[in-house]
Amino acid sequence: MPQIARESLLPLEAYAKQRKAFRARVIAHKQQRSLRLGEHLTLVFEDELTIRYQIQEMLRIERIFEEAGIRGELDAYNPLVPDGSNWKATMLLEYAEIEERQRRLAQLKGIEDRVWVQVEGCDRVYAIADEDLERENAHKTSSVHFLRFELTKEMRSAIKYGLGLALGVDHPAYRASAEAPQALRAALACDLA
Repeated sequence: MPQIARESLLPLEAYAKQRKAFRARVIAHKQQRSLRLGEHLTLVFEDELTIRYQIQEMLRIERIFEEAGIRGELDAYNPLVPDGSNWKATMLLEYAEIEERQRRLAQLKGIEDRVWVQVEGCDRVYAIADEDLERENAHKTSSVHFLRFELTKEMRSAIKYGLGLALGVDHPAYRASAEAPQALRAALACDLA
């Protein structure tokens, strides 16, 4: 997948005019690229479109129009675009009640390293988590993590061929797994070189 180039971003005024339609398109796109594992964990698999949206939104929210600021956003978000040999996902731990969230995040330390994908007929691949910065401290994990799943050439070929894909998490305090639906498998196949 190509990195998002500076010249491909919309200026703030142009983005404001297109934002509503673009946002609707990205929301629909993300639904095809998301999977819930259990009651409280969601994986959203990122691609060029989802990261482009995130960059445009950050530029809009923070009113960034100077070149250095735009370059900073590109440098921060471009590493989240898959590069053809991997999948990259945002992992969300969602608990509605503040007290429960605090208690569960303390119990779930290290969960980001226990998330896996498994292409049919292949071994599990565990996530490489939070390469940008540490998101866990001595007391709790974060409710948001960024994951990368590196796939072998054989795994990439199998997914493109249409073989199955399972995803899961095997943390002692949270276990869940699911088969990827066809729409997600097709989307993820497009991310591979």
